Amino acid sequence: MTAILVTGAAGFIGFHVAQRYLKEGRAVVGLDNLNDYYDPNLKLARLERLKSVSGFQFVRADLADAAALASIFGEGKFEVVVNLAAQAGVRHSLINPQSYVQSNLVGFANLLEMCRQHGTRHLIYASSSSVYGASRNLPFSIHQNVDHPLSLYAATKKADELLAHTYSHLFGLSATGLRFFTVYGPWGRPDMALFLFTRAMLEGKPIKVFNHGQMKRDFTYIDDVVDGVYRLTDHLPVPDPHWNAKLPDPGTSTAPYRLYNIGNNKSVPLMHLIAVLENCLGVEAKKEFLPMQPGDVPETYADIEDLAREVGFRPRTDIEQGVAKFVEWYREFYRA
Repeated sequence: MTAILVTGAAGFIGFHVAQRYLKEGRAVVGLDNLNDYYDPNLKLARLERLKSVSGFQFVRADLADAAALASIFGEGKFEVVVNLAAQAGVRHSLINPQSYVQSNLVGFANLLEMCRQHGTRHLIYASSSSVYGASRNLPFSIHQNVDHPLSLYAATKKADELLAHTYSHLFGLSATGLRFFTVYGPWGRPDMALFLFTRAMLEGKPIKVFNHGQMKRDFTYIDDVVDGVYRLTDHLPVPDPHWNAKLPDPGTSTAPYRLYNIGNNKSVPLMHLIAVLENCLGVEAKKEFLPMQPGDVPETYADIEDLAREVGFRPRTDIEQGVAKFVEWYREFYRA
């Protein structure tokens, strides 16, 4: 059995995806550079859990290091590659743009080339709901054009989709791009709102509520995201015979290339998330209302019908259940 390569395996989504593959009896090679964008101890703790499972092998490397990547691919054939490594975060891209260029552009281009050279059967890669940018055509659909990104992070993710399509067209690489919508849950990222709010509230500090609370997000629980990724593993995209060059559909192609939204298919007000969190913690939040941040958008809402039709994907976790599970994990992990 050939191993599945999961990049970003010590990251939030990568960790959970690797866990699911291992649970299903599939061997996993996990790659991560263990950078310090957020607390590396959290990444190491995730990694320790993965290392305790038979069938997991860890490689510390950076996708932007072409020589290291070539060495990894030279040691074993990966029929499936799941790329969840990226420099994440909209706001951080205003501070350190070069890290997004190196990880999300240079690193992804290196990975595409390795997949091409080594005959990878299926590349699944992370895109983002951020690519919808300035669009207010809700719910967001993969069949809409996404030509107005509002952050460098979003622009790099749109660029990844274009790079993947080019490799699909030129070399027949089967590539599936996944636009994730505000993923949350146990082992989540410390730079995300739910994590920041929980920590501040338990420490008695105020939480920063942007756009004066007039925000909505399609909050998607991690287990639902993992289920979507897993269902797509052996579901290879095929050329769309109905694709019309005069009316080009951005969501499909004459190449073996597809895009999907992975969301909860529900837009939840930020103030409702805060109310649910207050209930779970038994703490009333001290709220600091602030204007909209550069690069941010007021609302996200995923149309998931393509993914539902193709592989039967349906999210099962509502915000009340998901936040409660996150709080339970947070209290246990941080002894809070």
